[in-house]
Amino acid sequence: MWKKIIYTTIILILIVFTAIRLKKNKEISQERVYRYEKEKPISVQTIILKKEPLGNDYSYSGTFEPNKETKISSDIQGKVNAVLVESGSVVHKGQTLIRLDNSLLKLQLQNIEVQIEGLEADVKRYTVLAKADAIQGIQLEKAELGLKSARIQRATLMEQIDKTEIRSPFNGIVTAKLTEEGAFAAPGVPLMQITDISTLKFTLNVPENKVIQFNDSKEGQVTTDVYPNFTLPAKVSMVGSKANTGNSYPVQFVVSNTPDLKIKSGMFGKVRIKTDTEEGEQIIIPASAVVGTNIQPQVYIVKSGQAILQDVIISKRTGNKLIISNGLNEGDEIVTNGFINLFDGARVNIK
Repeated sequence: MWKKIIYTTIILILIVFTAIRLKKNKEISQERVYRYEKEKPISVQTIILKKEPLGNDYSYSGTFEPNKETKISSDIQGKVNAVLVESGSVVHKGQTLIRLDNSLLKLQLQNIEVQIEGLEADVKRYTVLAKADAIQGIQLEKAELGLKSARIQRATLMEQIDKTEIRSPFNGIVTAKLTEEGAFAAPGVPLMQITDISTLKFTLNVPENKVIQFNDSKEGQVTTDVYPNFTLPAKVSMVGSKANTGNSYPVQFVVSNTPDLKIKSGMFGKVRIKTDTEEGEQIIIPASAVVGTNIQPQVYIVKSGQAILQDVIISKRTGNKLIISNGLNEGDEIVTNGFINLFDGARVNIK
């Protein structure tokens, strides 16, 4: 009997001890839990609303291409005597880039000059003799025809000699050097590539339901992924008439490059354009300012240092902005950042 009483007493003591211990641990845990002071002002960021003109902006990605690019080849055959520029060189229209060997052509030109000199003398002599009826007129005619033929040969040789100097067809940059001194040039064989990027083409592919937005007078603003701070004006130069892969249509803008030619061919960018529709001025807020649900969107309005929940009606979403048709007025101050611990009626401190 005594053993049962002792065991029962020990068990009761253990239960009481455990209960006391658990209660103490709970008190310690509660003391460690952070309790937000509702009376303490919450730091938030706000904006004051004003009506803004609504423009339907659309953004499309595309690629920059050179305005002009060509691979230069020789019109005649010959050995390359000199290459006067390197890859990356800036060249101007008419500047000599490559010289071919023209020594043989110059010798032929000297030979024909001698023939012309003799034929001119024959024509003069035959003219005097023909007037005196000392020779038949046909001899004078043959001499004159021979002189004309020799002069044509001289002009041909001079043209060929001129073509031994290969010149740049326009202002640009040497983007490929495809030959060296001592190589052999032939018609149709590329020797050098010249690229003009002072003016660029910005090409993008547009879905068929958006092609109607573009015409020859449409203008836009182009930015590059590499230099996002540069904004370049652009104008549509071509709207494709045939769909490509993916049932989209190519649209091309003309863009003037920066004075130091920062924009290179092959870079990626974006063009922003506005549609022709106008809907007047509206209350527009950032989408990040909205709390609540899609069924009942709300924003926090700051009044007398307090954040007050306000129901709003969203009429349209444009990118990351919302057009509000009801619930907000021009001049209202709304919270855009600092929603942690924020509640209806909370005191706020505007950063």
